[in-house]
Amino acid sequence: MHQGVAVNQNLLNDMCRQQLTLSGVHEGETVSVLSQGEERADYADAFMWAAQRLGAQTFHLRLPSPSSASGAWAVGQSGLAGNQLAVDSLKATDMLVDLTFLLFSKEQFEIQAAGTRVLTAVEPAPLLARLMPTRELRERVEVAAELLAKAKTMRITSPHGTDVTYRLGVYPTMSEYGYTDQPGRWDHWPAAFVFTGGADDGVDGRIVLAPGDVLLPFNTYVQAPVELTIEAGFVTDIRGGLDAELLSSYIRSFDDPRGYGMSHVGWGLDERAHWHGLTQFGGGMGMELRSFYGNVMFSIGPNNELGGPNDTPCHFDIPMRNCTLTLDDTLIVESGTLTIPEMRPPSHR
Repeated sequence: MHQGVAVNQNLLNDMCRQQLTLSGVHEGETVSVLSQGEERADYADAFMWAAQRLGAQTFHLRLPSPSSASGAWAVGQSGLAGNQLAVDSLKATDMLVDLTFLLFSKEQFEIQAAGTRVLTAVEPAPLLARLMPTRELRERVEVAAELLAKAKTMRITSPHGTDVTYRLGVYPTMSEYGYTDQPGRWDHWPAAFVFTGGADDGVDGRIVLAPGDVLLPFNTYVQAPVELTIEAGFVTDIRGGLDAELLSSYIRSFDDPRGYGMSHVGWGLDERAHWHGLTQFGGGMGMELRSFYGNVMFSIGPNNELGGPNDTPCHFDIPMRNCTLTLDDTLIVESGTLTIPEMRPPSHR
């Protein structure tokens, strides 16, 4: 649903124009905007205004409101399912602005495969303004992605007892920096992190979630330690207090053993993003928490975004603080601080 934040439409228009300029929108292109029901109508108007000012053709495809809500974040279930005419119309455009969250859906994959670049924008407008993408941030994210793409092993440790190893090299490395100017590429505004996936049977060890780590999509902070045992790419045991029970209960509710699979893993690079961001804005999808500087985020559930076989609708992203991450023998994150100068903003060098 809409975030309930009062937005100056002129400011929103200008923000969307900045965004589409970064995303390479120009005269002769067509930009489509996808929404659902009454959600984010102001965003849709702003993106269409911006597209026109940049000389592009544009249209707004508005889907019906969802007929029911399950209460679970069932990723990959899109409002475009079964509506091939709508999918084909979006495939025919140069850029799609997704205001509904299509990620992990086969419909989004089909649209991207047609060469359409896709931008998701569902976060509160004040957050979009504060975390406006920059070319400088993109450069730092791409430095991180280049290092990650070359690695064969990732090890994550923490003072709380985390010690887990990912065997890499099977899946591609993905970068998110908040805009998209390349055919077929998806990004999410705001975002600033990199990730890849471990081999399907190549993640082993223990992860201990500490107070202050983040459970998405719960959009809550861990209150007491949670210990996860990982064997051959799957979570085999979850122990702890209430947070552990909630995590276990949620995964069990999908009745899908693939919900215990280890998904993507990486780290955040945006020094403007606040770890305490969930205390500032209601709603949204927690993109600020995925991006905050020096966080190490691992995920449970689907890996089809990376080309993997797991398309379970059960998904968790879990950004952690104060971790140390090494790629092969190279220290990348040390106790929540990035170590490579080229990944740091000028103020942190």
